[in-house]
Amino acid sequence: MSKNNIWVTLTEKICGIILIIISAIMLYYTATTEALGTFNTTFGFLGVVILIVGILLLIITPKE
Repeated sequence: MSKNNIWVTLTEKICGIILIIISAIMLYYTATTEALGTFNTTFGFLGVVILIVGILLLIITPKE
């Protein structure tokens, strides 16, 4: 494994963790507040999409 590939893998994992944290905060805020009004489902859907992308970044590894 080359040195650049290690940094790419590490960056993907860190970005995946950050996206999971952001989506968890977004989903929590969406579920607990009424201030969003009609945008509640939109933010819930976007939170789930961000969560899926974060999980995929953690699972999928780049080619060598």
